[in-house]
Amino acid sequence: MEGNQSWITEFILLGFQLSEDMELLLFVISILLYTFNLLANGTILGLILLDPRLHTPIYYFLSHLAITDVAYASSHLPNMLENLVKHKKTISYFSCTMQMVSYLAFASVECLTLVVMSYDRFVAICLPLQYTVIMNWRVCTFLAIACWVCGFSLAIVQGSLFLRLPFCGPQKVNHFFCEIRSVLKVTCGETWINDIFLLADGVFILIAPISLVLVSYTQILRAIVKIQSKEGRKKTFSTCSSHLCVVGFYFGIVLMVYMIPDDDNREEPQKILFLFYTFFNPLLNPLVYSLRNAQVKAAFHRVLQKRRTV
Repeated sequence: MEGNQSWITEFILLGFQLSEDMELLLFVISILLYTFNLLANGTILGLILLDPRLHTPIYYFLSHLAITDVAYASSHLPNMLENLVKHKKTISYFSCTMQMVSYLAFASVECLTLVVMSYDRFVAICLPLQYTVIMNWRVCTFLAIACWVCGFSLAIVQGSLFLRLPFCGPQKVNHFFCEIRSVLKVTCGETWINDIFLLADGVFILIAPISLVLVSYTQILRAIVKIQSKEGRKKTFSTCSSHLCVVGFYFGIVLMVYMIPDDDNREEPQKILFLFYTFFNPLLNPLVYSLRNAQVKAAFHRVLQKRRTV
């Protein structure tokens, strides 16, 4: 690491090749979306904390999802906004490393939390009589802690492997933040160990979770089909449709970015996908769960009523 620091002190983030006027426009759009992200996820988190009727396992995990979304966006958006408004593209070696580790950690935590939420829906629909026994608060707390510990452990391993690499040439990273694969391209050392661990992380964080989600929803759909009444099927499906929308959007974009073989010709489309994911995935959870969920809307009205009476 001492050698790294003697060779390099900062990276140059190429980002998008835009004029200063377009950078200012992107800054305005970005800060509006980022602010809306903070407000939307903060509102969801506040409702879950304030309303006792939302103190159930699914909303407990949703609160962790809201925290993760805010943390993920905050891991690299403030630096991007600063670069846009100041028309600069540099980031220090230390900041780049911390940005890389934090975004990997929070993205991993979100993947694992979505899997846990799928399991919760599976138990609620397929094993309703055993739900309170299986999804007790001790189990929920253990699952939530496991998601955070696993996510940060994987990210710290990647960060440790990154610190061993030497950088001795132009440090021009073709991205708008320190995305790990883009940074690894500018090193002058061997990255095969990093690549192996990235592949292993992809299997553990993406392939395995998607497989578990598919298994859960296959069983859920079978259970829904067996319900006799049309109204009962509709009501049961609505309890998991919100989560299914979030899972499909999240894993769909991540798979397009990480599981398709890397190609220099795909760098610009990948940056656009990352930008889209960074802004809209954190907004998707509060929007979907608030607009499609009667319990959240009812909780919002109850909180407003309390404020008016006070």
